[in-house]
Amino acid sequence: MLSPIKKTKNTGARLRALGVPAAAACLAVALTGCGGADTTLPSSARARPATTSQAARGGPVDCREVKCIALTFDAGPSEHSAALLDILKEKQVPATFFLLGARHAEKYPDLVRRMAAEGHEVASHTWDHKILTEIEPAEIRQELRRTNDVIERLTGRPPTLMRPPQGRTNKTVHEISRELGLAEVLWTVTAKDYTTTDSALIQRRVLAQADRDGIILLHDLYDGTVPAVPGIIDALKERGFVFVTVPQLLAPGEAVPGEVYR
Repeated sequence: MLSPIKKTKNTGARLRALGVPAAAACLAVALTGCGGADTTLPSSARARPATTSQAARGGPVDCREVKCIALTFDAGPSEHSAALLDILKEKQVPATFFLLGARHAEKYPDLVRRMAAEGHEVASHTWDHKILTEIEPAEIRQELRRTNDVIERLTGRPPTLMRPPQGRTNKTVHEISRELGLAEVLWTVTAKDYTTTDSALIQRRVLAQADRDGIILLHDLYDGTVPAVPGIIDALKERGFVFVTVPQLLAPGEAVPGEVYR
């Protein structure tokens, strides 16, 4: 079984223990997740009528009218997350955090509370970063339920979104996600920040791929990532992008449990 994300001296090795190069290979083929799932675009979600109070969290930003992009961070919180939150607060940018439970959310509860208090979307990246398509249904439920419980306890609200590790998903994952009230969120932009500590390179990779309705995947546990964020934000704002959380990107529609968004 693949191990959870751990800090090491070699940034590239930090996710190789998880088989992340396989995820990179999938991205080279297509940005639809390795499970071959059908995905719903944000524009399609926005065309649906809102049916619950979740859609109301879209706030004043209307992504039907402005050029929106979502900044998302996986596998935190970490020792870098406080600095990241300071940057986001200064820049007045909301983000979506897909948190790991084991050794992350449980280790940094105050950071999880701060994320929610400062208007960021707090979501699940599973408990222990196990590849959901390689484990039994009972274990999938445990990976998701444990993280849901911790997030709800710390923020007062259960998550409605989750990102499957490596983007790997399948019909069983969809069904269990639907059962637990979770929609799956993939991405359209990856800096592959697990391969480098070069913040300038991370910034260039993001800017080269950014487009309207984009979902940017970064990891706030890597040394080169957080220093790249101010430049990413400033450059995209200069291009006319408005930063939103994933629920804001879909509003006035909403993320439907069991569906996959990209």
